[in-house]
Amino acid sequence: MEIVDYLRVARRRLWVLVGVPVLATGAAAAIVLFAPQQFSGTAYVAAPALVGGAAGTQYTGTQAANQFVAAFGAAVTSPRVLADVAADTGVPPERLRDGLAITQVGASSQLEVTYTAGDRATVAPVLTATTTRALAFLFSSQVGIATGEVEAANADVTAATKAIGEWEKTNKVSQPDRIYQATLGELTSLRQQQLSMQAVGNGRGVDAATAAITAAQRKLDELGPKLPDYQALLAQRDAATNALSQAREGLQAARAQAQAADPKQVTSIGEAHEVSRMTELVRTALPVGGAGLLLGVLLVGVLELLSRGRAAARPAAATTAAPSVPAEAVTAARP
Repeated sequence: MEIVDYLRVARRRLWVLVGVPVLATGAAAAIVLFAPQQFSGTAYVAAPALVGGAAGTQYTGTQAANQFVAAFGAAVTSPRVLADVAADTGVPPERLRDGLAITQVGASSQLEVTYTAGDRATVAPVLTATTTRALAFLFSSQVGIATGEVEAANADVTAATKAIGEWEKTNKVSQPDRIYQATLGELTSLRQQQLSMQAVGNGRGVDAATAAITAAQRKLDELGPKLPDYQALLAQRDAATNALSQAREGLQAARAQAQAADPKQVTSIGEAHEVSRMTELVRTALPVGGAGLLLGVLLVGVLELLSRGRAAARPAAATTAAPSVPAEAVTAARP
């Protein structure tokens, strides 16, 4: 089928091509114009201290701003935050999810939280509760996690210290590692003294040094087999102490982030205003009209196919219904 044929078909079915989009656009316009008036407000979230390369910040690197925006958007629509906001404002979670929208300002970490509803009085409270709960969900929860890590690390240090005390009590010796090192140094000094006395022929001094060397060696032999277990306990305590130090640093950083995420400092709530019906009409009617035009084209194609099918079926039916002439009659009719 050539373009001329398409144009001829479109001209013949022009009522479909025009009627369907007009009806669709009219229906969409009627819905928008006769719908209850909607009100909208915007909350601005600007927290540069929470995003960047500073030590301890949760969002770092070249994608820090995008990561923060994505995390904030996920927090706003999370079941926990929606339930908390619903409890604060009395607005059902389903209505909150439908009315909230998050927009990133350019490529920055600044956010715009927009809420649209039919009740003007709920706009500002919902925006306030949403930003507060979302920031708390992202950063205050980190304080709780860091606090738990500090408590766990502190418990490990306490357990390791208690195990060392029980070992010393059982073996009746305190700080055997230091005693071992001191005895080893004393043994080295005694051997040097023994050699010096032997060199000058001091027999009594040699005997005294020998006795002291024997006693020191006996002490080393007694402590030596016990040191591995004790040193293992010391290693556990040192590891727990290092973990506790790191956990405290993490807690300090989490508290700093939570303080930097104070909603009173990083958010501002705009006034609620009426949603322009004309803007909503253009935004709704144009897509609906385009969809109606596409539907009209499809309907024209379907109608044309059905019309041609019926036209092709009529000659075939006429041929089948025509009466046949017997051969004898034809012969008799010949002169």
